[in-house]
Amino acid sequence: MKTAIVTGATSGIGQATTKALVDAGWQVIATGRRADRLTALVEEYGDRVHAAVFDIRDDAARDAALDVLPTSFRGIDLLVNNAGLALGTSAAQSADLDQWRTMIDTNVTALVSITHRLLPGLIERKGGIVNIASVAGTYPYPGGNVYGGTKAFVQQFTLNLRSDLHGTGVRVSAIDPGMVETEFTLVRTSGDESASDTLYAGAEPMTAEDIAATVLWIATLPPHLNINRLELMPVTQSFSGFQVARKS
Repeated sequence: MKTAIVTGATSGIGQATTKALVDAGWQVIATGRRADRLTALVEEYGDRVHAAVFDIRDDAARDAALDVLPTSFRGIDLLVNNAGLALGTSAAQSADLDQWRTMIDTNVTALVSITHRLLPGLIERKGGIVNIASVAGTYPYPGGNVYGGTKAFVQQFTLNLRSDLHGTGVRVSAIDPGMVETEFTLVRTSGDESASDTLYAGAEPMTAEDIAATVLWIATLPPHLNINRLELMPVTQSFSGFQVARKS
């Protein structure tokens, strides 16, 4: 049985990915800060899920959790770097610097830290890494500032990992989702349900399960195939024109 570790497994894409992998015969180390939600996954799937409760930004807590993994979960074949967030929608000139730092610490620093920690084992087992990036890393929009910058980092880090891991047999992929209806907007707007409802209303956005199915597809491809980057959007979402500030 293969083993995956999924970060940010307490909701949204991470939770759906955990379920998709377990349903497909994997066992999963599900990580996140909310113990009650991880406990619910264990209750649903039994010993196929191991709950590792820690804040992805806390290196010491992460290492402590990984150091006590049950023996049957220690051979990790797949790392799904899903944990991440957007905070705030303000323009850069009025943004909250602490929110910027939290996004960088979570989306960049924590992602590279857990990847670095797990790379030796992934190389030994010729495993795989799937990084959840975003179309925000490719297409700028007002208020995207640091969030878009962190996801551009994830995209480029993925490609450079591929280059460094050449010849090891380790597969590395980035998934760049567009609009997905999860708790993402609630977190971004500090719990503003009306903002979340307005964003998704009538849009037929993608679901967490859509992205989870994509992760599973990548993870179960024949070992000689690698998906470098994969961009997904709902049919209702596309591209807008450039902004032009006109003189009066």
